[in-house]
Amino acid sequence: MTNYDLVIFDLDGTLLNTLDDLAASTNHALAAHGFPARATEQVRQAIGNGVRNLIRLSVPEGTPEAVQAQVLADFKVHYTANVSVHTRPYPGIPELLRALRAEGVRVACNSNKVDNAVRLLCETHFPGLVDLALGEREGIPKKPAPDGVHLILRELGADAARALYVGDSDTDLMTAKNAGISGAWVSWGYRNRSELGDIELPHAFDTVEALRAYILAESV
Repeated sequence: MTNYDLVIFDLDGTLLNTLDDLAASTNHALAAHGFPARATEQVRQAIGNGVRNLIRLSVPEGTPEAVQAQVLADFKVHYTANVSVHTRPYPGIPELLRALRAEGVRVACNSNKVDNAVRLLCETHFPGLVDLALGEREGIPKKPAPDGVHLILRELGADAARALYVGDSDTDLMTAKNAGISGAWVSWGYRNRSELGDIELPHAFDTVEALRAYILAESV
């Protein structure tokens, strides 16, 4: 018997390495307004709370909100057209999802990325492997609000006690806690342990293989 019937994954930094494409679109939008480019490491540190926050942290301090909105609009246009140029699944992730599905574990994705990009990326990189993909959309507050998780649980008819949220950031762990489900942190994404502060790590995994063994209750 598996430990869970449903696993909800974060997207950026958990299932997919999207950093280079996010950095490219950020710098395209900044350049369009004469702003200096951001290093990829700076973009990494700004990822996790939606693209509006990414742009807010990327434009020069003091940039008027109206200008930030224009930069955000330029980012969205460029990113929509270039959402998967360099983006790739982390090694072992497609195999993990196939293994979960083979054992009857349902798979969902809950991201603060714009909803259409979340669905497109899941369809592109994980065709037939994600039961429900949910991104930022009207009426659903961004993580760490639990609304997205609760919607997924309702839509899939899943028991919260048998659901696991997997992500790479403190936002993901807070989302799991706020939603009342188990949470797991993975180390291969955009946040290292030192950047998580004093947040509790109930389950932490350094490899996809270890995460798979835990979910499927396999001996290692």
